[in-house]
Amino acid sequence: MAWLERDRPNGPFQIVFRYAQQRVKRSARTRDEREATELAMRVDRKLRLIEQGDLAIPNDADVVTFLMSDGKLTTPIQLPISSTLSQVFDEFFESLPPGAMEENSRRTAQIHRKHLVGILGAGQPIREISHRQLQTFINQRSHQRGRSGKPISPITIKKELSTLSSVWSFALARSYVSTPFPRQGLRYPKSTERPRFQTRAEIEQQITSGNLSSSQASELWQTLYLTLPEVEEFLELVHERARHPVLYPMVVAAADTGARRSELIRSERHDFDLGGNFVTLRERKKSRGKHTTRRVPLSDRLRAAMTEWFADHPGSRSTFCLDRKKNDERSPALSVNQATDHFNRTVDESAWSVVRGWHVLRHSFASNCASRGIDQRIINAWMGHQTDEMVRRYQHLVSDVQQAAMQSLIG
Repeated sequence: MAWLERDRPNGPFQIVFRYAQQRVKRSARTRDEREATELAMRVDRKLRLIEQGDLAIPNDADVVTFLMSDGKLTTPIQLPISSTLSQVFDEFFESLPPGAMEENSRRTAQIHRKHLVGILGAGQPIREISHRQLQTFINQRSHQRGRSGKPISPITIKKELSTLSSVWSFALARSYVSTPFPRQGLRYPKSTERPRFQTRAEIEQQITSGNLSSSQASELWQTLYLTLPEVEEFLELVHERARHPVLYPMVVAAADTGARRSELIRSERHDFDLGGNFVTLRERKKSRGKHTTRRVPLSDRLRAAMTEWFADHPGSRSTFCLDRKKNDERSPALSVNQATDHFNRTVDESAWSVVRGWHVLRHSFASNCASRGIDQRIINAWMGHQTDEMVRRYQHLVSDVQQAAMQSLIG
């Protein structure tokens, strides 16, 4: 912002402004306040254009002269290239080095891009995206519905804007934008706390007594966790029905360590120390700037399953790969789609078809640890970084344990 000062009462006006964190003061060469004010306003407008990225100072121009020249320079004004939202997204993904973003995260970011571009516009200049436009995105997105038919949750919208914030930081580093991401003061619809994880018996009771629709029942099954006896029964089913030898040890590893599907897919054979009785899991979600690991003890069941699997392993570095030719070091690790497909094929049309994916085993491990009274710090160490909200969802006891605790309290 530019303003006027005077060194002496009847002297000429001085125009004062800040540029590049320095205070600049130059004579307006006039004692006419109106004329000096107009010049200060022109300087102020130029400063704002430069700050917004709409005006570039020519390389061979003196900054002060340029700002106070009223645009009468021999060198033409240089306007920066206006990069669109779609173009910056393209550059952002192309700039990522191998392994910088997990495959699942990249796929999710691409989905976020689709929704952002769909509302803000592919040709929207990124430097012109304002707080008002972001609020419009939130409002419009909150009225849309997802695949389940339910309105898009505030959590999903926040994740989409978080992706845009990462792209904005990328653009800021390349001078496509000149200001921080305008997220301050954005308002979201109120969110509903996710329901706690529940046993199969609890879910079936609610479905039977509640006269729920198919979509409501499907939502309840998303909260399923298996009790310890149910985990054993489920593993027996997988052992009997799996079409490939790799699936059973991988499912046991998920059930007995709480590892994510992606962590098992990227694991290597030497991560399983059968002699030392632990497995090292390679994390990607705890820290953006570096790869981290955590160690989880091996159960007897998991050690036995891995010993049998390694005896018949194809020979590649990857722990879990399809059974190609023996000692074929080129056997690739299971892909996300392969792991999901083999899992679903194994449980389809069985009593355990209600188990909707690998994440159920992770939630079951955490819930059973909590039910057995294992110290929360140990659970967190085994499970990896957990948000407080996630901890609340599995930090509970099964119904019979709760009843026993209440009876012991009241005698």
